[in-house]
Amino acid sequence: MIAVVSRVRCAKVEVDGKSVGSIGPGLLVLLGVADADEQSDLNYIVSKTAGLRIFTRDDKMNDDVTQVNGQILLVSQFTLLGDARKGRRPDFGAAAKAAKAKQLYERCALAFEQMGIVTQTGQFGADMHVSSVGDGPVTILLDSNKRF
Repeated sequence: MIAVVSRVRCAKVEVDGKSVGSIGPGLLVLLGVADADEQSDLNYIVSKTAGLRIFTRDDKMNDDVTQVNGQILLVSQFTLLGDARKGRRPDFGAAAKAAKAKQLYERCALAFEQMGIVTQTGQFGADMHVSSVGDGPVTILLDSNKRF
């Protein structure tokens, strides 16, 4: 499982011109689910994301999203699993099939909610327009298989 986590002042996702999710200050999390991912991968991503000390206090990144009452906008993005090492067209063979990816994506959103983090989501499988106002900018890459 791969996540791109950005600290934002605000973020929103639209489908067909209608807002389906929006947040104020917090984290925009783009989530890619791999075919081999399991509950342990989900646990890793949720724990790491919620615990990232990337919010500034006393001129240092000391606080996590829960400490600043931040929100999360979680957006499914299978293209994070694209392998572009050969040729110019990415290979998405490592991405989970839709049913599995949707299940883990929804469980991820629920896990954040259960931690007390206000969580909004995009619309799984839809053509989404995501916009955000970065804060910093601060962007962290997470990989449950620790490839980077």
